[in-house]
Amino acid sequence: MITIIIFISLSLFIVFISARNLKKIHSHGFFRFLSWECIAWLFANNYRYWFTDPFSIPQFFSWFFLIVAVYMVLAGVVTMKKKGRAEKKARDEEHLFSFEATTALVSEGIFRYIRHPLYASLLFLNWGVFLKHFEIHLLVTAIASTIFLYITARYDEKECEEYFGEEYRLYRKRTRLFIPWIV
Repeated sequence: MITIIIFISLSLFIVFISARNLKKIHSHGFFRFLSWECIAWLFANNYRYWFTDPFSIPQFFSWFFLIVAVYMVLAGVVTMKKKGRAEKKARDEEHLFSFEATTALVSEGIFRYIRHPLYASLLFLNWGVFLKHFEIHLLVTAIASTIFLYITARYDEKECEEYFGEEYRLYRKRTRLFIPWIV
């Protein structure tokens, strides 16, 4: 019962912050919402195993992934806020969070290596939470979340290409999607 209560509580929060994205099904925010829901379900099921058997291999990888997730989201948001605004230029797209509405292409810091550090952080969060406790239905949920994040990134790339044009296409050629030098 507590699992359902935690999931519903997290879902209410996720729906609240994603409301504007839910109206636009063909946007990156819609698929990000679905991924967040998967991660909420993983957390609701695995919260009780957070500190169980702390020196096991799965826990080690779980904590490593969670730390990487925190680093990536912080590095991504800070860089977007610092470098994502061109002077005297506005971008008013209501489905974007304020830090997402960049008017200058961000290609410094962590963005020098990967195009989507915030989605990568969700990817690492997803697998970090999953590794707290293995169950088949949770594996399916973690895979679904990964697929939703991939779709999120692809929709975001279409939006960025429409906004930034050739500059984004060139940027795309020299960076990776989620993980430097790999994917």
